[in-house]
Amino acid sequence: MVIQEKEKSSLMNWEIVSVNPNNKIWTWKDIFCFWGSNIQSIIGFSLIASLFLVYQLNFLLVLGGCIIGSLLVYFFSNLIGKPSQKHGIPFPVFLRISMGIFGAKYVAILRGVVGIFMFGVQTYFISKSIGYLIRITLFSIDSTILDNDIFLLFLMGLNIIDGFSLIFTLWIQYLLFSNGQRFIRKIINFSTLFVYLGLVIFFIMLIKENYNEMLEATNDLFENNIIYNKENLIALLSIAGTFFAYFSIVLVNFGDFSRYARNENEVNKGNLSLLLNLIFFSFLSISLVIGSSIVLEKNLIPIDRILTNPTDIIGMFDNTSLTFIALLFILVASLSSNLIANYIPSQNSIINFFPNNSSLRSSGILIVSLAFIFAIFWDPILSKIGILSFIDTIGSFFGPIAGIMIVDYYIIKNKNIMSKDIFSTSKDSAYYYSGGWHIKSIYSLFIGFIFASATIWNADLKFLQSFSWIIGAFFSSITYYLLANK
Repeated sequence: MVIQEKEKSSLMNWEIVSVNPNNKIWTWKDIFCFWGSNIQSIIGFSLIASLFLVYQLNFLLVLGGCIIGSLLVYFFSNLIGKPSQKHGIPFPVFLRISMGIFGAKYVAILRGVVGIFMFGVQTYFISKSIGYLIRITLFSIDSTILDNDIFLLFLMGLNIIDGFSLIFTLWIQYLLFSNGQRFIRKIINFSTLFVYLGLVIFFIMLIKENYNEMLEATNDLFENNIIYNKENLIALLSIAGTFFAYFSIVLVNFGDFSRYARNENEVNKGNLSLLLNLIFFSFLSISLVIGSSIVLEKNLIPIDRILTNPTDIIGMFDNTSLTFIALLFILVASLSSNLIANYIPSQNSIINFFPNNSSLRSSGILIVSLAFIFAIFWDPILSKIGILSFIDTIGSFFGPIAGIMIVDYYIIKNKNIMSKDIFSTSKDSAYYYSGGWHIKSIYSLFIGFIFASATIWNADLKFLQSFSWIIGAFFSSITYYLLANK
């Protein structure tokens, strides 16, 4: 009995064990804020705005494609999120059921590596915003003072302001994000409502000053003369795929958050609220882009293109107070997005990999330390070596992982889990398989990865890249089903 307890403890950590029913407090409103925080980033704003511009600002066409994409997210998030909600376990632990107790460690750490890298990159951009706030606060009279030698810090091109901003951003995220799920829930909820409030306020300001022009531009959004053109079917699917791809990485570890939901019904309603987030955020984003363009033209400020990046839009306005306030909203949105999409998944993956030697604090220190390295090397080196294709390739593992998880739980295991065996290293454990590895799952994973990554690296299949997650999930799940039933 003592030996058995030791065996179990080697896979256990209080942060990844099944959630106490008393701590299952998330409602659909919390999940609404979860999806809201995911879409409210700078990338989300730019993506939505760019889609409308690419497709000639046809609101209904683009919105239709985004709705299709969001329905796909809804479908897969329910399948992935419900097992974690029912059993209270995060993504890396749930992965043990299909990959084996040791195989899950190495498969899940891929999500952690991608998360840490993206955490570092996004932290770099967040720190640039903080640096800009410092500049306009302290050096609004003469910003060229920063060019003086006294301000230069020879650390991968960072001056003192940039260096301080980066370290401060990492430090504040570590402090905020390492306080447990109840505090994280508060961050997510506050951020979503705060950012939406800010967007609404800016929208009202634009309407108040430019009512007629905004009304005319809004009417143009709903022109549907090209909606029913058969040629737009491909465009519709492309938009759907692009929108789905935006959420594809965070999908696989949705269980990290759904485990805190009160019941499956709250998960269903919360995931469906993604549609509300999409419609609301899309309308506000494109309205702000159009409204900003109108204001800039009225003020005779020359622009050679319609701006889709919120930081670029803010930079065009010669209003220090407005810039300062807008940057605060962007910072809050970016911090929350970084928490959900990058920090928490990385933290759970690390704790799962080192269960006996990890805590919220220690895993957080490891994340911010590695993120610091990625951040300082991002601009001078990493941004210039085709890193996006690399990330897309790694990300193409996530679809196959999800496909195997879904088929294994719902079909092969018929929704039954041996809870005690999840944390046991005994050879008699249901999830020990072959030395802790489920070979059939690993083989299926690589089959799915080959098909998914082919859409990224094969020029003839580039048009399918947005659907690489689904393609990988399909082929891995079929392969696994056939192998598991032999």
